[in-house]
Amino acid sequence: MILALIFKGITWVTVLCLVILCVLLFFSALASASETAFFSLLPNDINEMENSDRRSDKLVLELRNKPKQFLATILITNNLINVTITIFSAYIMDRLFDYGDDKVLVFIIDVVVVTSLLLIFGEMIPKITAAKKARTLTTNLAPMIKFCMVVFKPMSSLLIHSTAVIDKRLAKKNVNSLSISDLTTAVDITTAEETPIEERSMLQGIATFGEKEVSDIMQPRVQLFAVKLTTDYKLLVDLIIENGFSRIPVYDETIDEIKGILYVKDLLPHIEETDFKWQGLLRPAFFVPENKKINDLFQDFRAKKIHIAIVVDEYGGTSGLVTMEDVLEEIVGDISDEFDTVVENQNYRKIDDKTYIFQAQTSLVDFCKVFDINDFYFEDIKGESDTLAGLILEMEGRIPQAGFSTSYKEFVFQVEKADRRRIIEIKVIYNEKTGN
Repeated sequence: MILALIFKGITWVTVLCLVILCVLLFFSALASASETAFFSLLPNDINEMENSDRRSDKLVLELRNKPKQFLATILITNNLINVTITIFSAYIMDRLFDYGDDKVLVFIIDVVVVTSLLLIFGEMIPKITAAKKARTLTTNLAPMIKFCMVVFKPMSSLLIHSTAVIDKRLAKKNVNSLSISDLTTAVDITTAEETPIEERSMLQGIATFGEKEVSDIMQPRVQLFAVKLTTDYKLLVDLIIENGFSRIPVYDETIDEIKGILYVKDLLPHIEETDFKWQGLLRPAFFVPENKKINDLFQDFRAKKIHIAIVVDEYGGTSGLVTMEDVLEEIVGDISDEFDTVVENQNYRKIDDKTYIFQAQTSLVDFCKVFDINDFYFEDIKGESDTLAGLILEMEGRIPQAGFSTSYKEFVFQVEKADRRRIIEIKVIYNEKTGN
């Protein structure tokens, strides 16, 4: 074989092709490295980018939010470069050597050698390097990837649409996967009878954590304590002492115009003053939609290092308020401190073993916790309602008068207090003997 290989000599055309080949190999390495780097970013790296004002960081996040187009562009770019490398390498070898009729030698030079070079210098080394230096590479490569996404958009769009059929078939196969309700039932079945109720509730909380929305756990608008922007400082201090909250929403004209959050600890250095312009201490409010998943909200709280958010509806109006404590209680149960004893069981009072009086605005999640029942117990009838009053309105279709009574499974609901606009108190009779 070696004797059959005859060196022809080097010309300027061959040198030029070798230079082009090295440049193409370099770009192939960049394409491979970018794919690994973008998906090797650590959560801390992403959090830093989200809080950064650098244009390159914003571009990286923008590209990560388009994973299908990003991967399609990388795939197209890398394959075009690799095909071009193969063509150039075959051309260069043909100009440098005379193989004669030795087909095996042609295969070794044109296929094995070139493929090995591509794997080592175009795939393995770049990807190993990218995994170690993901943050640096992503910010440096983002402009190039953005350019390629624009250039190859027609081809990448065609590739994405061509895989849509496969995606749909996979989605249909996943329809029969376990639902959250099934998972919760599995927790009930697999936990032993001697398992403490607290542990069982925690397992159920973990199982349903990813499916719950902010609207399920928020403090509703009617229970929201907030102060007006023009409130006198002395009156503000009195209100803070009376209500005992450490973070207070501040609004302008109406509760729908939240201007910021007042942290009571920021007032401590000025507590002795009688006329202090406290409005300058306001911190920016964090707004979230009603349908945001609480596991996503939890990650936002961690990333932004805040513990409170204002919940808004689809029109931008204030729906309520949610805190980190509300989120954590969905897993670990009620969190009480030395101040909670004053307001313990503020949403209901127990008359006897079967009879309770509930505030109508009690959330269905809290109601289910009182009776240690599944959070999805009322799923068939609750519709869009999130509170006990909303459940009765959903069942009845109107605002019932005091004395109205209805039942569902083990529960009998009787309206104790109501006016023309809303239900105020509800008597609940729980017949536990009938079972679930």
